[in-house]
Amino acid sequence: MAMLELDITTYHQALLDRQLTSEQLVTFYLDRIQRFDCALSSIISINSDAIELARKYDEALRDTGKLCGSLHGIPVLIKDNIETKELPTTAGSLSLEGFSTGKDADLVKRLKKAGAIILAKTNLHEFAIWGESISSIKGQTLNPYDLTRTPGGSSGGTGAALAANFGMVGIGTDTINSIRSPSSANNLVGIRPTVGLVSAEGIVPYSLTQDTAGPMARTLADAVAVLKVISVRDLPEVSLSGYPRIGVLKSFFGSEPINEEVNCVMAKALTELKTSGMTLVDIDDNVSIDQLVSKVSVHLYELKAHLNGYLERVGAPYPSIDAILESGLHHPGIKDNLVLTNHLDIGSQEYADRMEKRTKLQAQIRSLFRDHQLDALVFPHQQRLVCQVGGSQIQRNGALSAITGFPSICQPAGFSTPTTDAPIGVPIGFELLGLPDTEPLLIEISTIYQEQFSKRRPPIEANWRCDVL
Repeated sequence: MAMLELDITTYHQALLDRQLTSEQLVTFYLDRIQRFDCALSSIISINSDAIELARKYDEALRDTGKLCGSLHGIPVLIKDNIETKELPTTAGSLSLEGFSTGKDADLVKRLKKAGAIILAKTNLHEFAIWGESISSIKGQTLNPYDLTRTPGGSSGGTGAALAANFGMVGIGTDTINSIRSPSSANNLVGIRPTVGLVSAEGIVPYSLTQDTAGPMARTLADAVAVLKVISVRDLPEVSLSGYPRIGVLKSFFGSEPINEEVNCVMAKALTELKTSGMTLVDIDDNVSIDQLVSKVSVHLYELKAHLNGYLERVGAPYPSIDAILESGLHHPGIKDNLVLTNHLDIGSQEYADRMEKRTKLQAQIRSLFRDHQLDALVFPHQQRLVCQVGGSQIQRNGALSAITGFPSICQPAGFSTPTTDAPIGVPIGFELLGLPDTEPLLIEISTIYQEQFSKRRPPIEANWRCDVL
């Protein structure tokens, strides 16, 4: 049977019907990685035991006639700042090349318990520090829809690999934009959960106040299936009554010519939301995304303390940012941020002021929801298309969810105008943001929309050339 774009439900039914085996699917993905990742540079390491694990799941199914958990035989792609027993955890840095803690992160333990197979570790922007997915370990990951562009980031390796059908589902991490950016740029669904819903244990930290891991997938249902497994508490059931009210956050839409492609796609998506039964409410509150990043976010203030503490605790070969800088074993593109964070301190007044502003922002968003009787906010994840290779990501809107700690789902809205480099266009995604622990509500809204307006389209692999790197 066809394995391209396969989803969990269809796959599991095929297993039960003896139309497919886990070994066949794992072999299919490994073959695609071998054939195509030379063009995309999305995979850092591959689990050499993946086929043998798949065979064991096939044997168990033959013996019992039952699946071994909700993720039985599901090949998962893991961002390489998440600890796995099978493979090193490098955070994309030569300073951690070959390094392993010998442990699984909490979320990896949960994936395995549910029957998942850790297939490979994916590239990222080194130490998850920025949004173009370039590292000293693997170099620049390319966007499979347009090889002249980045895949977003920092979880861009997971994003590009899923879009290219190198695995069924994936895990990213998100400190400001990093699950939703590559989901938007690669025509995927990405869920940034409420902070604390997924354990940060075993993840190389950036900013523990804002860090979270979350699922990425080609379908909403697959992302939700993974979220249920990796969450530390159950998600409540939700049944919508009446029309959901969704606020359109107008200040998160660009107003320059470079924003026109995104605005055009978003206009259609908003119309589709109305058609699917949503009530849209224009929100004119001037929430400035640039101010949130530059004046409220605490990510750079926490990086030194939190990363140094982790590196020392796990016995890393270079146990501090100072040691990494001195070694030179890092991509030059992150040097400025490493130097900057070394001069920032969680004990400073500026850090305390930012934490106070964060609390006020949370209250502001709660009031906005209450005053307008909203179920969610909607806005484009990026106000412009994902950047070209060599450029820098700007006008991204993910910081609102990241700084507040509130949940957000990024999902496909459509594509830009096709070009020679992007034959079906560049993917564009939008976010639905909710109040804490309202993931089920956001999922229900997203489900209603996607059942009527599916926007998933795989990239054209004929354009992947291994001579472009």
